[in-house]
Amino acid sequence: MESPPLTGTATQPGRQRWLRLIPIVFVTYSLAYLDRSNFSIAAAGGMSEDLGITSSTSGLIAASFFAGYFLLQVPGVLYADRRSVRDLIFWSVLAWGALATLQGLLSSVPLLIVVRFLLGAVEAAVLPALVVLLARWFTKAERGRANAFLILGNPVTVMWLSAASGYLIEATSWRGMFIIEGVPALIWAFYFRAQVRDRPADAPWLAPAEREAVDTAIAAEQAELASTADTPGAGAHPLREALRTPAVLILSAQYLLWSIGVYGFVFWLPSIVKAGSSAGIGTTGLLSAVPYAFAVVAMLLNSRRSDRTHRRIRYVWPWLLGGAVTFYGSYLAGHDAFWLSFPLLVLAGIAMYAPYGPFFAMIPELLPRRTAGVSVALVNAAGALGGFLGTYLVGWLRTATGTDAAAFLMLAGTMAASALVLLAVRTPKRKVA
Repeated sequence: MESPPLTGTATQPGRQRWLRLIPIVFVTYSLAYLDRSNFSIAAAGGMSEDLGITSSTSGLIAASFFAGYFLLQVPGVLYADRRSVRDLIFWSVLAWGALATLQGLLSSVPLLIVVRFLLGAVEAAVLPALVVLLARWFTKAERGRANAFLILGNPVTVMWLSAASGYLIEATSWRGMFIIEGVPALIWAFYFRAQVRDRPADAPWLAPAEREAVDTAIAAEQAELASTADTPGAGAHPLREALRTPAVLILSAQYLLWSIGVYGFVFWLPSIVKAGSSAGIGTTGLLSAVPYAFAVVAMLLNSRRSDRTHRRIRYVWPWLLGGAVTFYGSYLAGHDAFWLSFPLLVLAGIAMYAPYGPFFAMIPELLPRRTAGVSVALVNAAGALGGFLGTYLVGWLRTATGTDAAAFLMLAGTMAASALVLLAVRTPKRKVA
């Protein structure tokens, strides 16, 4: 992992924070994404047949996660903002580890829907809380890369879980996979609580010079933002203030559309690959991992360029538009041309993941600290609604039409719309000294 070439002087933050915090937040989000996403491998690896689950029902089970995820976003991040990110994530990780393991013991579809809903509820505030944590620890010049390393937990996890989970199912069963993959979270919760502190001032391991440099730099950024940000109703309750801020509403709509594409892709790619290639679950897992391997590289390069130029939007919307084009290409390739549509799906995966670092760095930079946390939660809640729609609609369209073509067309439309909506965001102008 590359950290900034800084020395930790009184004016420049150093690298201690990178070496200590980034691996921890990366693993934390990786475990969250593992326990939410391995359902797609289980569905393709025998669970659907064993429990008599159709594509539309499978989509409903997967989507129930996002119902819980949607409802608990704002309450969770308000707790994290006012009290403790560290405590919130500790209890969340414990709860989701237990619920993820429980999935392997169930044979009732209604109970599986309830457990998936609860899993979403306890994971709800983890991503926005971690974004809030990084905003307290990293300056604007670092934040794109810091957020990229956090979000890398998404494609890196899906990459290895797609490969490893397929072979784990072959070695045990889909039940064994759920149980084995749920246990690490139960252990990690205690490690997270022991290692992480809410703010630089609370960390005994951080050098005083670096602590001072971080606090000074972030305070200066907040002072500049407070004088330029467009936040109607400043001084009101943070939730009310965020809901009255145009940028938050636009970004929420944009992220909803983007998430339809991402989660429609993530949850259904293994089933699409298995049906199109007629491969076994082990090979299906390996093929499903390919887009994420390339997405990791794209995320790192894109976030690094965004940090260097101090630009965000221009490193987001062109990728999303590219994702729309590749989904449309998969639609044109047709159901019987899997080995033509698969490379296009790889490109779609790259295009959907590359902008995450700049996107989540942008939100705290558009808004003052008092509303940044709840704003991230609102945007992520809209993304949860998009995740619900994406997983359910792709399953419903595959069942209704018997092919993947309609799903690809729907995903192309939502990705194109997400790119265009983002262009309506106004960034605050910098003061000229």
